[in-house]
Amino acid sequence: MYVISSECIKCGACAATCPVGAITEGDAQYVIGDQCVDCGSCAAVCPVGAISPGQ
Repeated sequence: MYVISSECIKCGACAATCPVGAITEGDAQYVIGDQCVDCGSCAAVCPVGAISPGQ
């Protein structure tokens, strides 16, 4: 599952790109839920590189 770091600027590009709707807006940043299918589309559109594969 991908994760979003504190570098997130809350632009929403990742949420708009997610094919399964796994990304939602949190208080300080966007968060990726358990529905994540590891497609990587969110990481590809993040303008600040705040999304990476998690462990």
